[in-house]
Amino acid sequence: MPLALLALAVGAFGIGTTEFVMMGLLPDVAADLGISIPAAGHLVSAYALGVVVGAPLLAAGTARMSRRTVLIGLMVLFVVGNVLSALAPGNGSLLAARFLSGLPHGAFFGVGAVVATTLVAPERKARSVSLMFLGLTVANIAGVPVATLMGQHLGWRATFLGVSAIGVAAIVSLALLIPRTDAPGAASSGLRGEVAALRSLPVWLALGTTVAGFGALFAAYSYITPMLTDAAGYADASVTVLLALFGVGATAGNLLGGRLADHAMRATLFGGLVSLALVLALFPLLMSSAWSAALAVVLLGTAAFVTGSPLQLMVMEKASAAPSLASSANQAAFNLANAGGAWIGGLALAAGFGVTSPALAGAALAVLGLGVAGTAYAVDRRRVARPARERLVAGHLPQETARAVRS
Repeated sequence: MPLALLALAVGAFGIGTTEFVMMGLLPDVAADLGISIPAAGHLVSAYALGVVVGAPLLAAGTARMSRRTVLIGLMVLFVVGNVLSALAPGNGSLLAARFLSGLPHGAFFGVGAVVATTLVAPERKARSVSLMFLGLTVANIAGVPVATLMGQHLGWRATFLGVSAIGVAAIVSLALLIPRTDAPGAASSGLRGEVAALRSLPVWLALGTTVAGFGALFAAYSYITPMLTDAAGYADASVTVLLALFGVGATAGNLLGGRLADHAMRATLFGGLVSLALVLALFPLLMSSAWSAALAVVLLGTAAFVTGSPLQLMVMEKASAAPSLASSANQAAFNLANAGGAWIGGLALAAGFGVTSPALAGAALAVLGLGVAGTAYAVDRRRVARPARERLVAGHLPQETARAVRS
């Protein structure tokens, strides 16, 4: 694989670390700024809002620029946001800095995925996307725990300075390893062509699959700590190790999904969603003992992230004329899934259905995602079959092909 993929993975590692580390630093930030933990939780929402807003706007606004230049510029913005987070004097300024830090997130992964597929042969596209996302999943194994420990011992501001250093390393890597011959994102169509890509029904169905599929993950994962402590009987101190196991599963699923999707993208997506629904449906049983709960955490990460690469690649292929905006919009959809899944899981918990009920709500979302993916498949078949049937009526198809179309 090209070394340029390593540069993309370094950027993904930094972004993944800064996205998830705030959850572990909330008590420290709240105590230092003199605010409540629920108020500090808005810092997580501010970042997610930045992702949703920044993904389409930055991808569309930079459509005529070299993708290499765009990636470097996005990481510069990432570094600025994290430095400002470290220097923020109060909650209001920290909220603004977290929003700024989130702006480049979706566009980086979206544009980066497009660049990754141009660096390899067509039959290795999904694998190249999975290697870029490897930085994100490894961040859950190493980046987030280390950054959390740094924040607890050196102060939370030191964490964001450390993440900024990762961003600088990513900028250097991108400048050295991404080919300078990289073409503009949509030189022929520009912003109008990028926006037109989002008018396609298959693109929206792919985005809908992302929202439902990853919403299933976050419906359960957002409440994984009370499941592990109240249902499985783990001590609070063990949760960090178990969350690292989730990162291990996510990394394995990401690599597996990339490899399988290069051979059968649609089958990999369907298989991942079915597996995710089954794992979540079994959560009440798996959370009944310590060893099976640990297994459930690994399986959850694996099943969910098997779908990551095929979903990203599907969106890009459905908007092949101008993929950068659609690819970035998929990252916005991922963050909508984060917020929506956590909300739906919380509704099940608040309704008194039990501590593992968010997982069952997630299983229902996975089934919904499977239905949306099935609809997308039916639409694709209809679109392919229509021109063939028109040619059949006109008598322009060979006899064997005509029999296949009729069937």
